[in-house]
Amino acid sequence: MSEEILINVTPVETRVALVENGMLQEAYIERASRKGIVGNIYKGKVVRVLPGMEAAFVDIGLERAAFIHASDVVSSHAGATEPAEGPKTVPDIRTLLREGQSLVVQVTKDPIGTKGARLTTQLSIPSRYLVFMPEVSHVGISQRIEDEAERTRLKSLVEEGAAAHPEVQGGYIIRTAAEAASPEELMGDMNYLHHLSQSIQERIEKVEAPAAVYKDLPLFIRTIRDLIRPQTEKVRIDSRESHQRVMEFVNEFVTEFADKVEYYPGERPIFDLYSVEDEIQKALSRKVQLKSGGYVIIDQTEAMTTIDINTGAFVGHRNLEETIFKTNLEAARAISRQLRLRNLGGIIIIDFIDMEDPEHQRQVHRMLEKMLERDHAKTKITGVSELGLVEMTRKRTTESLGQVLCEPCPICDGRGFLKTSETVCFEIFREILRINRAYDAESYLVMASQSVVDRLLDEEADNVADLETFIAKTIRFQVEPFYSQEQYDVVLL
Repeated sequence: MSEEILINVTPVETRVALVENGMLQEAYIERASRKGIVGNIYKGKVVRVLPGMEAAFVDIGLERAAFIHASDVVSSHAGATEPAEGPKTVPDIRTLLREGQSLVVQVTKDPIGTKGARLTTQLSIPSRYLVFMPEVSHVGISQRIEDEAERTRLKSLVEEGAAAHPEVQGGYIIRTAAEAASPEELMGDMNYLHHLSQSIQERIEKVEAPAAVYKDLPLFIRTIRDLIRPQTEKVRIDSRESHQRVMEFVNEFVTEFADKVEYYPGERPIFDLYSVEDEIQKALSRKVQLKSGGYVIIDQTEAMTTIDINTGAFVGHRNLEETIFKTNLEAARAISRQLRLRNLGGIIIIDFIDMEDPEHQRQVHRMLEKMLERDHAKTKITGVSELGLVEMTRKRTTESLGQVLCEPCPICDGRGFLKTSETVCFEIFREILRINRAYDAESYLVMASQSVVDRLLDEEADNVADLETFIAKTIRFQVEPFYSQEQYDVVLL
């Protein structure tokens, strides 16, 4: 599998495209005016404790107060221990936090919609191969490293490195990128994390809350740290200055990838390669067309994302069950890509077309699992339910692509539907009757959109005449070109 990373940098926006086999799989966008804050560490101040929600609001210097649950607060007297086995009991938030208290926290989820940022006191500082956690003492390892011998080797190297620095309190998580890493590379990462942790601690002691004490790397450097892998063939950057900064980072931390990073000076915009711009535009649509002729409908709501599959124009060749099976298989591949590309998270419900054959159900489910193995976000999938639905969750830490690039329609307020001109006409009739009972006027002026006025003067002309006779007053109409179809005013004359 060939893999390329394209990085488009401008003064106002940085965009990253992960392309696999010539097709866009993931897109990341960071704007200068609204940078993501996941991973940032703040010294905040508790502004409100909510016992009924087992949570608190913390001021970290943002427009909205951030939210922290009791389960995300490390008790100061618990000490740096390994996680306890068995079910966890959530302590009373009032025993952990009080209003006005200073608190060092890290953002685990960006503000999304009307919700503030989600916080934890369990700090984690990432590098290329490791994640350093000052509050714990154990060494964990990514589940994606499957070779037991390699897992044992990596864990023993990190434990030896930690034992050589007893003055540094903390634990580690070994990242997937550490697979096959040399002892020197791991030790280099540990030393970097120790120095960074020490500087963060010094800043915590100096600043007054609320204040930022550590901000994660910019997107184009995070991309090198988190996304570049041995199978990555090229990383192309269209900004000379950003390319130089990336090369400094690469030469210091990931020298083995130095020959894969290149400056792209081409006249053709970098995102026009592999039709990345077109794919991003398609990812904003509800409908995803399948090559067979079927299609997938994706609806993102505040509570969950629902996905529906239809055969559409695909009529198959053998029988209905085979047609449905092939459509569902193709949809499973398309859905896994769309989840990554659109960065959809939370609860996701997939309504595959009903399959009678249990073996077909198993193969579609397995295809979905297999395709999601490439996903950088953590996913969990259930089996096919009695209603034929597949339920899954995908870890969400940032806004989806649609939430970053779009806003709710000001005309329909995000509903996706407008009242018909007929409905608005009948509302106007009711409004005139209501006003006529309450006020005394000689006549009425109705101001509305072109489509509504046209209907009032044409299809509803008889009803308007009947209404004028009933109230014994004349009604005039005026087109307001800037009114939406749902807007109108009734003026007393």
